[in-house]
Amino acid sequence: MTNLTFLGGAGTVTGSKYLLEAGGRKILIDCGLFQGLKQLRLRNWDRFPVNPAQIDAVVLTHAHLDHSGYLPLLVKNGFKGPVFCTTGTRDLCAILLPDSGFLQERDAEFANRHGFSKHRPAQPLYTAKEARACLDNIITKRFEECFEITPGINVRFYPAGHILGAAIVELVIGKTRLVFSGDLGRSTDPIMRDPSPVRQADFLVVESTYGDRTHEPADPQDTLAEIINRTAQRGGVVLIPAFAVGRAQTLMYHLQQLKHTHRIPDLPVYLDSPMAIDASEVFCNHLREHRLRAEQCRSLCGVARYVQDAEESKSLDQDRMPKVILAASGMATGGRVLHHLKVFAPDPRNTILFAGYQAAGTRGAAMVAGAESVKIHGGYVPILAEVKNLRMLSAHADRTEILTWLRNFETPPRMTFITHGEPVAADALRLAIEEQLQWATRVPEHLERTTLEEH
Repeated sequence: MTNLTFLGGAGTVTGSKYLLEAGGRKILIDCGLFQGLKQLRLRNWDRFPVNPAQIDAVVLTHAHLDHSGYLPLLVKNGFKGPVFCTTGTRDLCAILLPDSGFLQERDAEFANRHGFSKHRPAQPLYTAKEARACLDNIITKRFEECFEITPGINVRFYPAGHILGAAIVELVIGKTRLVFSGDLGRSTDPIMRDPSPVRQADFLVVESTYGDRTHEPADPQDTLAEIINRTAQRGGVVLIPAFAVGRAQTLMYHLQQLKHTHRIPDLPVYLDSPMAIDASEVFCNHLREHRLRAEQCRSLCGVARYVQDAEESKSLDQDRMPKVILAASGMATGGRVLHHLKVFAPDPRNTILFAGYQAAGTRGAAMVAGAESVKIHGGYVPILAEVKNLRMLSAHADRTEILTWLRNFETPPRMTFITHGEPVAADALRLAIEEQLQWATRVPEHLERTTLEEH
């Protein structure tokens, strides 16, 4: 008997974790942190529904923290098995996970120093040292290589687009084939390749981040040039909260193109995220996984001045001359961008420019929705700067692109589980699949357990 339990990514776009139980084995597909709304973030502190020591293996679709960020805590609490992923995912996890631990340590220390935490003392979920330790569990596999993770369970990774190393996961248990889409990329992405088509699955778990909408058709370079030029003319700064992995590199690509064609002034561009800097270098080491040639990668990395240390980051706030600052994190949930927001958000000359999906409960979502102020480090910061969102830059497939990918299946899966989406988005995709493809679908609830019946 095979059972599937939705430990995360159900009813929300974060915390993706799917527990597969088959043949007496327990396999966790993805191991993500919950982010966004406080009630979701508090789940990270709950006792894990399964004893981590009893989990035999973990399979990661990709490195984003909502898919990998719980891994250090899983290992800390007793998991000792292998973690399977692609080389690109491993290389990015080596950047993202220690940085996540470092930020949690720093935020806890900041909260303790300034006394705005309700906990005495505030503690991190895990430390940078604990995050580095979990990397020893990782075993890498090539795309399309078939490998056995436990007796009787075979796995294969297929390129998903989205970000470097991102994979669609296929598991075969006896005669039953399960496919997890992970996060699907886009056919129009200027850097990442298209998601691979999949032809067969008995059971499918598919993401629905943008299941209720299609992306704006506007050219991102046109929109980006208009915003930068308008802000520069009024003497302002463009602050871009950017996801360090994927989105920062896409933005640097567009900025390099705009500068090369003289469509924007030759303003200084700063990449204020050590993690994004490291991730950009990783892109140049994985040329086969994306569309860019070696010289294009070098040109992309050369458009911005890298800001490594905290003192140089602080100096950006003291210099109010027009410039572009890219700083993590993409939803303004933490990192250096918070310090920049405290300085630049209250000035109407400036622009706060988001670049994609903003999960419910994040500062990014609040600002995009028109919030007059947001809470940062225990105090409220007025939002007087212009706020924009480059929605068309999303690295997630939209509803039309998901349906196009689904049409590659030669026969309908016996059941398609729709996950990794807010409730409205997930239900909209359910309806579209049922009406257009006539497939059996289900939107699972958090902690729902279902039996996958064999033929």
